[in-house]
Amino acid sequence: MPAITVDDLTVLPRLRTPGLGDQPRPVWQLTTAPQGYEGEGFPVRRAFAGLDLRALDPFIMMDQMGEVEYAPGEPKGTSWHPHRGFETVTYIIDGTFDHQDSHGGGGTITNGDTQWMTAGSGLLHIEAPPEWMVTQGGLFHGIQLWVNLPRDAKMSAPKYQDIRSGEVQLLTTPDAGALVRVIAGSVDGHAGPGSTYTPMTLVHATLEPGARLELPWEVEHNALVYVLNGHGTVGNDARPIRTGQAAAMGAGDYLTLTADGSQESRSPRMDVIVVGGQPIREPLAWAGPFVMNTKAEVLEAYQDFQRGSFGQIPG
Repeated sequence: MPAITVDDLTVLPRLRTPGLGDQPRPVWQLTTAPQGYEGEGFPVRRAFAGLDLRALDPFIMMDQMGEVEYAPGEPKGTSWHPHRGFETVTYIIDGTFDHQDSHGGGGTITNGDTQWMTAGSGLLHIEAPPEWMVTQGGLFHGIQLWVNLPRDAKMSAPKYQDIRSGEVQLLTTPDAGALVRVIAGSVDGHAGPGSTYTPMTLVHATLEPGARLELPWEVEHNALVYVLNGHGTVGNDARPIRTGQAAAMGAGDYLTLTADGSQESRSPRMDVIVVGGQPIREPLAWAGPFVMNTKAEVLEAYQDFQRGSFGQIPG
């Protein structure tokens, strides 16, 4: 897996062991992601489908894109499409994705890079594999997370953050059995590079077979766990969890994940995304690419898009 790693985990800062008064987060809900296709036909798992919406706030949805091995000519992306009122966080684990928008933003992300796009007041956007990847084929795997914006930030100016894999904060467990990548937010006082409107944390953790991760987590944030590959257990009551399953966690100071001692040869380790944030607790009106507070604001977004106020597709 090309996402950022190190050969010797013992050189990394260690997460603290939970103290006597720290409370573990229980598993509140466990679901299995349905599979489908997005854009021009690339496979996705709807990671949080089926979870209670109260557990998701401030997040709207998350897709696992791939994991897929494309033959030459097969790689696909999206066509030009609008966004308003939220942020997209695209984290590429394997492969390469090009981004471009109607305001001149964008770039290329690959192998552990993240692009954090604040759509804000609105833009047109396209995501696609580069031409060389379409020609050659190759492995493609990543996630895209949609993060809601609070009412007072929904019409902010669009902007980008390009977070390179080498900028991500790397941590490990006391026994060096897991690699924790902090992309945004803070874990146990160690901050990731991503800047967020809504206080939140985004982590990609890799657990060696049999490893246990006790991950300190901000008490005021919710916590969602999604398994990218591998299998193990979640919570102190050791609820089984595997590839394509998500767990919404209850309140507490830390959450627990344990990788099974034997993993598949194709996925020799257990990889998980852990995300959580401070709930916004505002009305949500969501239709397609627009995430606003009222139905009237969504209709206004459609009208603005049709009038061309989101900008023009570059020639």
